[in-house]
Amino acid sequence: MEINRLIIFANIINFILYGVDKFRAKNNSWRIREKTLLTLSIFAGVGGFLGMEIFNHKTRERKFYIANIIGIFLTIYLIK
Repeated sequence: MEINRLIIFANIINFILYGVDKFRAKNNSWRIREKTLLTLSIFAGVGGFLGMEIFNHKTRERKFYIANIIGIFLTIYLIK
């Protein structure tokens, strides 16, 4: 049960980080490292995928889709 809370929390954080990075990109502010977004996406793919689509951020970069798909499958595996 505790792992489910951790997964939900990580996905919320990942979703928020995609939104923050998009906002900062538009305002020429310091950005969140790609490595950070990719790493978190591997563990929280649902939040990352939703963040990509809702904020239209990093949608041209295939590596982000791959990381989020891996994260989605990992989430499915862990909650079973």
